[in-house]
Parts: sequence; C-alpha cells; structure tokens
Amino acid sequence: MNTPDPITADPPHALPLVVGRHVEEAALLCVQRLFLVRAAHVRLHQLRRLDDRLAAHLDGLSVAGPAGAALAQRALADAGRGEMFAAVALSLERRDGRALDGLLAVAEALPQTQEAVVWALGWASAASLRGVTRDLLASASAFHRRLGLAACAMHRVDPGAFLPPALEDDDEALCMQALRSAGEGGRTDLLPACLARMRQGGVPTRYAAARAALLLGEHGPAAQVLGELVAGPALLGQPERSAALQLALRVLPARQAAPVLQAVRDSPGGLAEAVRAVGHLGDPHFAPWLIERMDDPALARAAGEGFSLLTGADLAALDLEGPQPQGFEGGPDDDPEDDAIDSDADDGLPWPAPARVHAWWQAHAAGFVPGGRYFMGAQPSAGHAARVLREAAQRQRIAAAEWLCLLRPGTPLFNTAAPAWRQQRWLDAMDGPA
Repeated sequence: MNTPDPITADPPHALPLVVGRHVEEAALLCVQRLFLVRAAHVRLHQLRRLDDRLAAHLDGLSVAGPAGAALAQRALADAGRGEMFAAVALSLERRDGRALDGLLAVAEALPQTQEAVVWALGWASAASLRGVTRDLLASASAFHRRLGLAACAMHRVDPGAFLPPALEDDDEALCMQALRSAGEGGRTDLLPACLARMRQGGVPTRYAAARAALLLGEHGPAAQVLGELVAGPALLGQPERSAALQLALRVLPARQAAPVLQAVRDSPGGLAEAVRAVGHLGDPHFAPWLIERMDDPALARAAGEGFSLLTGADLAALDLEGPQPQGFEGGPDDDPEDDAIDSDADDGLPWPAPARVHAWWQAHAAGFVPGGRYFMGAQPSAGHAARVLREAAQRQRIAAAEWLCLLRPGTPLFNTAAPAWRQQRWLDAMDGPA
C-alpha cells in the first residue's frame, strides 16, 4: 500500500469549498487594498485590519498545500489583478519557482496584471524573496529586471550595481522603473544620470526622471520640467499628471507655481484638480478661496481635502463636516470587485460645512503667515512629516513620505503601500522628531 507523501499530499481538511472561498476573498481584498492605500480617509490602523484579513486568507491557501495552489492558479482564468496577486503571493510563500515562472509569463502578456505582481512581491516576506529578487535582477529579460527593481523599491532595499545599467537601457519601461528606484531609493550618486534622462526620451520618461531628480535634491530644473509637463498638452496619464503637479507645487516659488496652476485650472475638467493641488502648495493665502469652493458640491470635498492638507484641520474630528448635498450623485460603483472602484478621487472624504470651516479659519488664521508654505498645519520639517506618517490618512502620508525626501535628499522614500505591520516596524525604528 502506497503511503501519501506528507509534504506534497493535500491536507485532509483542504475542502474545495473552503479553499475556493480563500481564493475569492484574497483576490477581493487585494483589489480593495489597491484602492485603500491611495485613499484619502484610510489610516494605518485601518489598513492593518484589512492586511490581517488578507494574510489570514493567504495563510489558508498556504496550509491547503497543492489544493490551494491549484485553485489559485485556476482563478487566473479571470486574469484579474486580485487573482494574480493571490497566485503570485502563494507561489512565493511556497517557493514554487515553476509556478512563479508561469505567472510571470502570463503577466508579461497581460499588462493590466503587472501592478498586481509588483504588489505581491512587495507583500512577500524577505525569506520568501531570498534568491528570487537576485534572479530577477540578473535575468536577460527586461521585464524580469524591472520586477526585480520594483521588488527592491517596495522593500526599501538598494539594488546596488544592478541599478545604473538599467538607467541606460533601451527598454523604456525598465528605464522608467530604474529612475523610480533611483529617486525613491535615495541614490544621490545617480542624480546626474537622472538629470540627463530628464532631457531625453518621451514624456513618461522625462516625468520619471524629473520626479527622481526632485526627490534626490534637485529642486530647480526638475520642478520646472514637472511644471512644464503638467501645463503642456495632456501627454501624461491622469495619475502621473496629478502626482507631478502636487510634487512640483511643494518646491516651486509662488511666481512659478501660479502659471502652472492657472494652466491646470483652464484645462478641461481641471478645476477640481487645481482645487485639490492648492493644498500641496501650502500657501495660506488660498485658504479663503478653498472655503469658497466648498459651496460647489462638485468641488466641496476636494476643497476640504486641500484645506486640511494646508491647515491640518480634521474636518470630521472638529465637527466641520456637513451632510451630503441633496440630489448630488457621484462616486464610483460600490462593487469592490470593480477595477474602476478608485475612479472617484473624493470617495470617503467628508463633506465640509462651509460656514463652520470659515468660522474655524477666522479663529486660527493669525497662526498662518500668507506667502509661507505649510503642510498639515505646520511649516514642513522632518519631525512633522514623521508625525504625519504615524497619524494621518493615506494620501496625507504619501505627501509626508515625499516631504521627508525633499527635506533630506538621500532619504529612501517611505513605502506607504507596504504591509501595515512592516510599516509599523519602520516607524518604530525611525528617529524622533528632528
């Protein structure tokens, strides 16, 4: 009588219905997570709750052995981001190189799933990635090398000698990831290469190079290039355009920022983007203007977010929140499996009560100097940015992470999308306020 191998045999409790539920829930939670890490209302402890649930379902798949791996692979018939995340995360946990190779081949053919692969590499533990990242970085495939660089960036690990050659590679996607890795990794030695790339290639490459140069301490030409890309023809994707605008406004002098903001405001549908971006400029001169925009339901929540980013006022906590205007319809479909769930940038933001916000500003305006630059109620400093990273919502935390790089060039960018428990470990290890 043949005895099943206890290592490879399916555990007797790996019921197909239970394992299938783990696959579905892991995929669903991954899609939700892709939205929540960029959301304006989610704080680290809330992200931790979701991460704990996601980890439990992935653990269930891992315990199920080959049955879990097989179901995760079959879920790829949907070719969704969540399914790809679950399958890659599981293959890394099981150190199943053959399965991982197959998944990467699928992802290379299906660009819409590639972000999920990067997220899975960022989710995995250092032990699960041991040897995997180096093999990716040393691969002959530009796609694999790009994933290797992305994995290092997600874990705040320097890819070392693998990075400089990628900056010169003819593969545009690899070059752009290398630029992101240089800027986010604090590689000030590569600033000259980033500046050179800022003047070469297409708009996406120039954007990646300018962003990297800005994070590495070049606040002059890099900010100007970002401003030009934002104010020019719409050649950047919307997420990149918004990110470029927000980053440029944090360092551009007011006289240079004004025409950029005006160009955005005058573009089709650009008023809401300009309203949101004013908060990143941080000039109290614009606070009354933001309050006026709160009377327009289409702009109210964006104006409230900008006001909070400038003043640090938590509208909900300070009872500066009002009801949703009657008859207002907007926001994404609330189906969490819908990949368009993040289509409404205002989703989750409070509706400001303009009269109460105005009264609050009247009481506190004297503490702000017009023409100054403020972030979450204080002039930017490394200590203040660290406090925002610990306490604020995700979009504010993203801004705080970038402020730390702007204030201390060479500082690796804090990854606000990492698993919450890893972020907490990094925060615990950070120095106190400077």
